[in-house]
Amino acid sequence: MAPLSFGAAAIGNLFTAVDDAEATAAVRTAAAAGVDYFDTAPHYGLGLSERRLGAALGDRTGVVLSTKVGRLLRPASDRPKTDSGAPVDTEGADAEGFAVSADVERVWDFSRDGVLRSIESSLERLGRDRVDVVYVHDPDDHFAEAMDGAFPALDELRRQGVIASYGAGMNRSAMLTRFVRETDLDVVLVAGRYTVLDRSAADDLLPACLERDVSVAAGGVFNSGITVSADPRPGATYDYAPATLAVLDRARRLAAVCRAHGTTLPHAAVHFPLRHPAVRTVLLGMRSADEVRADLALLAAPPPDALWPDLEAAL
Repeated sequence: MAPLSFGAAAIGNLFTAVDDAEATAAVRTAAAAGVDYFDTAPHYGLGLSERRLGAALGDRTGVVLSTKVGRLLRPASDRPKTDSGAPVDTEGADAEGFAVSADVERVWDFSRDGVLRSIESSLERLGRDRVDVVYVHDPDDHFAEAMDGAFPALDELRRQGVIASYGAGMNRSAMLTRFVRETDLDVVLVAGRYTVLDRSAADDLLPACLERDVSVAAGGVFNSGITVSADPRPGATYDYAPATLAVLDRARRLAAVCRAHGTTLPHAAVHFPLRHPAVRTVLLGMRSADEVRADLALLAAPPPDALWPDLEAAL
């Protein structure tokens, strides 16, 4: 697996719309440059990301493709009726940050049946007959159901050869650590918990992954935006909310250290997770060919070794 992987939430119109041509160019530019892992989910754009990723990759071989289970997509016409008997209003944009119309809705379902239905629907949207990796997606409030339903179902599918591997993806390292220790998963996708600003996964998750030989994909390395800039400013977002003054001050200290070493905060943010032996790849959201090329340039050469102890001291 290459150290840089393609996160396909952005081509599901995360925050802003991307047209089909731009999304296709992003995927194909990444693949042509040697990016060999592409991650998507039904959640991303209510299926739009899966459809665009599948169409752009076509029958390309030599790539690893992952999707997720836990959120089934249900036609809005199937929503419960109001007291008057009219369908619940479904007009307008999706309420979870994607610039798409809400003609379908997400329904939490970590049961065995839900997993099988979700994978079947994902394969149809992707235009493929198999997928390499399936993650249990954001089971924060559904631990028991995931343990009793989703993981046994995925284990069965792996034994049957329907999928090559399975794992869990979320932004809570403590629960991911429990999954590593209590299931037979192959990989975890940890978002925002092993970054230059938040290293909490190093306390529990990463040691467990090394012990159990579980691969780690690091996502959310910019913590939703604050470290994507070489000079973080007020209004920057941290974990999808406005950064507090304390977080902003910490980010600005790290940015100053990077400048002193002749590099930038986003450069450090991309390379930092890869320094840990458990981390196999960094997953970056890319919405255009230009973003792909910019991300590849960030990864082309590592920052100077002397940077890292100075960053540690500045936290």
